[in-house]
Amino acid sequence: MLLLLLVAGCVQGDFREPPQPNTDLQGLTDAQIRLPCWYQPEADQRMVQVTWEKVFPNGTSKQIITAHFTEGIKVNASVENSDRVMFETYNPISESSALLIKVTKVSDAGVYRCHIVTYPLGNFDRTIKLTVWMLPITAVELEDLVEGQAFGVVATCRAVGYPKPGLSWDTELPGYSRNHTGEDGKTFIQYSLHPLRSMNGKKLDCLVWHPSLKEPRRVANHLVVQCEYRTDEPVRSTLENMNNWQVGLQKAELVCEGRGNPIPQNVIWTRRGEALPDGVSVVGEKLVFGRPVQLNDSGTYECTVKNTVGSGKTQFRLAVSEPRNLLLQNLPQQSLVLIIVCAAAGALFLVLLVVILVVKRRHLRKTKKLKMELQETKDEISTLSRQASFRRLNSTGSVSRIQMERKSRRKLSPLFFLGEIKEDDSVVESSTTEEHEDDEGRRRHHLEGTLSKMFYESNGVLRPRENPNAILLPSQNYYK
Repeated sequence: MLLLLLVAGCVQGDFREPPQPNTDLQGLTDAQIRLPCWYQPEADQRMVQVTWEKVFPNGTSKQIITAHFTEGIKVNASVENSDRVMFETYNPISESSALLIKVTKVSDAGVYRCHIVTYPLGNFDRTIKLTVWMLPITAVELEDLVEGQAFGVVATCRAVGYPKPGLSWDTELPGYSRNHTGEDGKTFIQYSLHPLRSMNGKKLDCLVWHPSLKEPRRVANHLVVQCEYRTDEPVRSTLENMNNWQVGLQKAELVCEGRGNPIPQNVIWTRRGEALPDGVSVVGEKLVFGRPVQLNDSGTYECTVKNTVGSGKTQFRLAVSEPRNLLLQNLPQQSLVLIIVCAAAGALFLVLLVVILVVKRRHLRKTKKLKMELQETKDEISTLSRQASFRRLNSTGSVSRIQMERKSRRKLSPLFFLGEIKEDDSVVESSTTEEHEDDEGRRRHHLEGTLSKMFYESNGVLRPRENPNAILLPSQNYYK
């Protein structure tokens, strides 16, 4: 007997899927779920029957579907999901024996067993635990709110799912949140507050948490608070300067702006004490001037807006003035052109006058500088002339003394001293002449150096050197 069991263990087949005896599987409602089961017998083995059963917590089981190698496939009509179960293949004996559950429900969750009957080795099983999740279905309900209403529930977020989903609010509104849990996977959350005008349009999102979701699902929502339409701001003009309305202004408009909910159904424009001017019409919230503005358009304009909650009113004082350039507008075209030409000529004259003054001032400054240079040159030449005169006087005095000595010597001894006197006379005259020539040379050299800076010789005539800063003066006798 022991030998037969060992032989059977060596020749028995194997499960291609699932490889483990016990397997956990998850699925979602309203989707098709596949429960795997595929036994591969050996060559000398024969698969007789495969049966899917649902095992209950008390240990009992109930057949769902069976496939026999001779009797075929049979479905147990007494089971709840008999109309939603089937084998994956037409021949579950020789091919895959996987079970398909169509349009899965939460009630389909539980333990399923795939039972294989073979010959001659007997029976083999695989057990699968199925968990069915239901994706949460979410809805948000908003209450009709009016400004000044008492504290109460303003929004409710409901969700149904399996397992039960978690709910929370994402908002900056000051309020109170409360969760409620019902049966059959139902849950809801409420948000309560005191509605104010400033809360209208604020975010109040519902977040849904569930194990089937990788991240919380956000149901976007904004609080709606109905409030009286107020015109807190005065009437606005489409012009940059509201107080600068002048005669002849084109495309002028007045805009009535306000805040409230819901949007007003109508906007009424009036002018205090009189009717609206001709050529002025109401377009939505605007008062449009379809023609150039006139002086008689001045007055107090009133704007009244209404909605289902209440109404609001504001006013604007319009003062139309004559344009500053009205005088120019009334002038004939030729006179206007003449004024423009005269103005341009005057501007050109002023520019020329400024240029002349600048040039004259520059020339005066250069002339003054040149006069100073000429005066310095004149002073240098005068000084040199006086020094030369003094030298000539000194030389003449020395020659007179020498001549007197010669006369006295001649009187004393004309014959004896004649040779010496001649010798001395020649020496004195020679030395005096040499000194005089040296002084004259130095003076001439200094004068030539000074004049060469200002004049040059051409064909025996002294001509002034070119100097951009020089100014020719009337001919005068500077060197006397």
